[in-house]
Amino acid sequence: MQAMDTAQLIALAGALGWASGVRLYLVVLLTGLAGFMGWMQLPQGLHLLAHPVVLGASGFMVFVEFFADKIPGLDSLWDVVHTLIRIPAGAALAAGVFGADSGLMALVAALMGGTLAATSHAAKATTRAAINTSPEPFSNVGASLLEDGLVPAGLWLAIAHPLVFVLVLLLVLVLSVWLIRLCWRFLAQLFARVARIFSGKPDTGLPPAFTLKSPFSKND
Repeated sequence: MQAMDTAQLIALAGALGWASGVRLYLVVLLTGLAGFMGWMQLPQGLHLLAHPVVLGASGFMVFVEFFADKIPGLDSLWDVVHTLIRIPAGAALAAGVFGADSGLMALVAALMGGTLAATSHAAKATTRAAINTSPEPFSNVGASLLEDGLVPAGLWLAIAHPLVFVLVLLLVLVLSVWLIRLCWRFLAQLFARVARIFSGKPDTGLPPAFTLKSPFSKND
């Protein structure tokens, strides 16, 4: 096993931060397994993830989250609860890539990891909440399975092709901001409609859900 170079470390910190906002426990499990099985040399600050107790706990939580995330309504509740967990965990994992010996880089990585985790978590939570307004469960399950696959793919790409990962991450961030704006507008209109109905005002109809619009558009 060779130690990771600087580009790989930066990409790994970004991947851990971003992926923690989507599947925190899967990130911990896969990273720990990679070190435990000798697939890669973990940075000193992440060695704890390869401990058998941590692997067992994260594996159990991956099992629970896999099913909880595919039940409409429960998935959104799960996201709400994990708002206070995923973001600081993403910051801590990203900082762990550089460890205590690189104080400045660890601080920068923590800020980056927390920001990426917050962005991906917000995109996931708002998108899934919007999807849950549909009565059929298949789109929910499909979105969840897509997230299950994106996390290991992102972690692998960060190690195997760090520069490619950085470019892909930038595109994902643009898409995430667009999804957050789109889904938030839809949910706000939906909540406003429900409020009108309960207040006895005329119902003006369903809000226009998921109208495709360029993320670079200046019009709201």
